[in-house]
Amino acid sequence: MANLCIIPARGGSKRIPRKNIKPFLGKPIIAYSIETALNSALFDEVMVSTDDEEIIIVAQKYGANVPFKRSDKNANDFATTVDVIQEVLSMYKKVEREFDYVCCIYPTAPFINAKTLNDGYDKLISEKRVSVFPVVNFSYPIWRGLKIKEDGGIGMVWPEYLDARSQDLKKVYHDAGQWYWLNCRSFESERSLFNSNSGCIHMDEMSVQDIDSDIDWKLAEMKFQLNR
Repeated sequence: MANLCIIPARGGSKRIPRKNIKPFLGKPIIAYSIETALNSALFDEVMVSTDDEEIIIVAQKYGANVPFKRSDKNANDFATTVDVIQEVLSMYKKVEREFDYVCCIYPTAPFINAKTLNDGYDKLISEKRVSVFPVVNFSYPIWRGLKIKEDGGIGMVWPEYLDARSQDLKKVYHDAGQWYWLNCRSFESERSLFNSNSGCIHMDEMSVQDIDSDIDWKLAEMKFQLNR
């Protein structure tokens, strides 16, 4: 079986300029994704999909392949992860390279490690899933969520849980935003990152951090250092 790792890293990040190659505790943040993918020994090819010359140089420095540049169409603010994966698989097909499984690893995911990637791959194969990705539970029960009403007052989104104890409420999870393992055949037919036959790997809060602002970046660095 042939496995491909895609690391999507366009150059036009708006909220954190040059986010994908910004230094994170001593090296470009994308380097963590590249090195983990290479060291996992899971992939026949580790590639970076980008439109940016500087990102190409950084990606190649840390050992990733950049066999082609991303199209302008998929380098704008509206291109999705699905669009990028589709484009990459299509470009490889043009040079007669096809893969059975693909893992899309985000470039700003310094907490990923080879064990969770292997666990995800094992689950994908053993449980015959169409996709597997890491999830983390919300730190506070969303059932006790509040909303601001039109008159400026406050109310519960789900009033039926007003008197419920937080420990009695069902846990709810969200995408950890780190990676997706995908069955290529299923992905190309459904063009979706997950469906009713997706699986997950549970992560703890110290191993997950969205990085969309300068505060997020500082929190990620703090967590990373504590984990070490």
